[in-house]
Amino acid sequence: MDKKSLSERDICTKFITPAIMQAGWDIEKQVREEFSFTAGRIYVKGNLWSRGTQKRADYILYYKPNIPIAIIEAKDNNH
Repeated sequence: MDKKSLSERDICTKFITPAIMQAGWDIEKQVREEFSFTAGRIYVKGNLWSRGTQKRADYILYYKPNIPIAIIEAKDNNH
């Protein structure tokens, strides 16, 4: 397996998810994958407003429900 040819999703599946599980995190209750963590920046011009792009994380780890403590952003091996 040539690690340079792996996509970001492949790296998540083969390396990051198993490492999170091995570290003792409950994938069902404490981990969210491909999750938006903001609705996007609000831009205001006069009486008009719009939202910017949502921010997404590859993984968010939660201490308790609604209490996130870590964000993991995966990259392919070309970075």
